[in-house]
Amino acid sequence: MKSLAQKLQRFLVSEDGPTAVEYAVMLALIVIVCLTAISSVGTNASTTFTNVAGSLSGAGGGGGS
Repeated sequence: MKSLAQKLQRFLVSEDGPTAVEYAVMLALIVIVCLTAISSVGTNASTTFTNVAGSLSGAGGGGGS
């Protein structure tokens, strides 16, 4: 029984577990920030291309008289 208590105490004192959890949380936050940034850039690029396409189609319809 004493051996089990010592193993439990060593496990609680060890910082390997919490460090791994901290790295996992940091990685998750970095991924969320990257996905948000990519989504925002993609939306802005799509809007820009739509505006350019509208401008080109409006400017190119002269006719020729």
